[in-house]
Amino acid sequence: MPLPRSGVELGERIAERWRWFAYRVRFHPWTTNELPRVFATIDDYVQLTRLNRPIGIWLLLWPTLWALWIASHGKPNARLFIIFVVGTVLMRSAGCAVNDYADRSFDPQVERTKERPLATGRISPVEALLLFAALSLTALALVLQLNRLTWLLAVFGAALAVTYPFIKRFLSVPQMYLGLAFGWGIPMAFAAQLDRPPPPVAWLIFIANLMWVTVYDTFYAMVDRDDDIRIGVRSTAILFGDSDRHIIAVLQVMTVLALYLVGGILHMGPWYYGGLIAGATFFVYELWLVRGRERHACFHAFLNNHYFGLSVFLGIALDYQFGR
Repeated sequence: MPLPRSGVELGERIAERWRWFAYRVRFHPWTTNELPRVFATIDDYVQLTRLNRPIGIWLLLWPTLWALWIASHGKPNARLFIIFVVGTVLMRSAGCAVNDYADRSFDPQVERTKERPLATGRISPVEALLLFAALSLTALALVLQLNRLTWLLAVFGAALAVTYPFIKRFLSVPQMYLGLAFGWGIPMAFAAQLDRPPPPVAWLIFIANLMWVTVYDTFYAMVDRDDDIRIGVRSTAILFGDSDRHIIAVLQVMTVLALYLVGGILHMGPWYYGGLIAGATFFVYELWLVRGRERHACFHAFLNNHYFGLSVFLGIALDYQFGR
């Protein structure tokens, strides 16, 4: 039997197998008629929250882990580690739900997003909002286990996450606003680990991450640039125009430079700088990928940023493990 080609096909296969099984064992008719719909709906919720595409979780998680490892000198509190990892998954999923709610009138007009559950009507706007609320409240329950300062930072971070999907209607640089939202885990991690306001180095890491998010989300926006121009959605890919690759290169250099300064302030060793060199190599590869601005190449460059975040994290972790 061939493997399923998509999550939708997988859901359909599960539903078909269940009907056959329920019929054979003479289950109540509800099990043969309604449960297949439940399976299909679960798959739509997975697509809505992008749990089938974990790249966003990794891009949100890496800078948070950078901060957690640095704040703890390589020995993060296990409880905090679990809270921040689970919280990252919850808030990224919640962010995707509210993003698709905000974009429900635009997504059907964009090639890449026209098959999303809200765009096709497989999930209603009310369902998306209820899911967003449930995920956000669960994340709040995790934050309430942390200190008061982290609570206050979390409230501001939640406001950034909720407002981001609507900002791109008015702001020409929504990628930078996303950088604020995606980097807010950095001061939160420092505050939770140190139980005091984040030190200056935390904000330098935050600035480095802000520039990095602008880099990779511009790659992402370059995929949809033609559609976004047509429907009136703003992005740095449109703002930068023909200078997009040059501006991205400058932002990449500034990201690496900021992280280099972080290493100097913290007296990091060769492991850290080795991770930074590896990350810079991935940046160069991304610029090569987008030399022709093809959609698939721009998306590939966006995905490749996972390895930049991983390289920097490994440099930090290995430096604290073996370089001290």
